[in-house]
Amino acid sequence: MAESNRAYHGDAGRIFAARAGADGLNALHERPAVLTLIGDVDGLDVADLGCGAGHLAAILSTSGARVTGVEGSSALAQIATHAAPAAAIVHHDLDLPLTFLADDSQDGVVCALVIHHLDDRQRFLGEVRRILRPGGWLVLSTTHPTADWGYFGGSYFDERWVTRALGEATMEYRHMTMSTVINEIIDAGFTVERMVEPQPIEAMRALAPERYERLRTDPIFVVVRARADK
Repeated sequence: MAESNRAYHGDAGRIFAARAGADGLNALHERPAVLTLIGDVDGLDVADLGCGAGHLAAILSTSGARVTGVEGSSALAQIATHAAPAAAIVHHDLDLPLTFLADDSQDGVVCALVIHHLDDRQRFLGEVRRILRPGGWLVLSTTHPTADWGYFGGSYFDERWVTRALGEATMEYRHMTMSTVINEIIDAGFTVERMVEPQPIEAMRALAPERYERLRTDPIFVVVRARADK
């Protein structure tokens, strides 16, 4: 992941942190689905790869997990250090090997809304499999392929880099088809156990009723849970 807006560097990171912490898409839509698929983490070693501003790392730590959060943006890593004081936060480019995490050292890995920013997803998924213990789990979320297709137009099968506004900043990520999302996980040696296309939780109805109704019919995220076969 080059020093670009793919990793939410500088102002983009601070804008993302504020949005992720607000009662919006992350807190009331994608994050609850991710946590449901993760389940009980008490006593587990969990790596939060692409931990962002540390929201998930903080929740998982409070729930009893020993969390290592890894973030490519220095701005977000600094925020995460304060947001999740019980977690070990590492500033590290996820397009590089995770040399500081040993083989078979993690019970679970969460990768929330980051894989579409990476240059070499297969290498990254290979690293995830390496650090997981036999039978360990991966919970991964990404943008929903049909939402990206509807927003950017063109061919659904054109897996290209796209740029989208994020408040006053922009972000770059790769549009992928649903088959690419699922098959890359399988090809890395995982068994897919569950896939959900989350809807917003009820709390969003009172805060943003129009958005709530729209998101109940138009998916924008997909979340997958997979098991490491070793």
